[in-house]
Amino acid sequence: MGMQTRTKSVPIPLTSVRRWLIYGIGIGVWTSGILWLLFHYFMMRDTKFDPAPDPLEPWWLAIHAGFGFVAVWMMGLLWGVHIVGGWKMRRHRVSGSSLLASLVLLVVSGYLLYYLGGDQSRAIVNLTHWVIGLALPVPFLAHFLVRNR
Repeated sequence: MGMQTRTKSVPIPLTSVRRWLIYGIGIGVWTSGILWLLFHYFMMRDTKFDPAPDPLEPWWLAIHAGFGFVAVWMMGLLWGVHIVGGWKMRRHRVSGSSLLASLVLLVVSGYLLYYLGGDQSRAIVNLTHWVIGLALPVPFLAHFLVRNR
């Protein structure tokens, strides 16, 4: 029998440009989501007839959706250059899995918010989306701090 050698899959280190691009996209999607929440729930204008949304509210939602689209692309990039190799090396699995699971839930819930009908279902998905989104810095910081340990 011939000797077989196993090759280890090593995650390609993220260049500083990629790392800062990822941080910028993350900050953009998170900040635009918070701004949409603030404008949607707390910045209603009183009019003659009923409260009306602030004119900036739809812009924050459009910006958030744009950053969300780019964040999905970013997840694909990270899958290819970071996640698979790190998983095979058994590095930072708990923090990475919690971060990835949070991101996948945000993508799925964002998709459902766009296409789901029914007020009760939308309300549940909406709450789920913004609670996970607001909490996202926690798994990100956990993964970041474990990486830098």
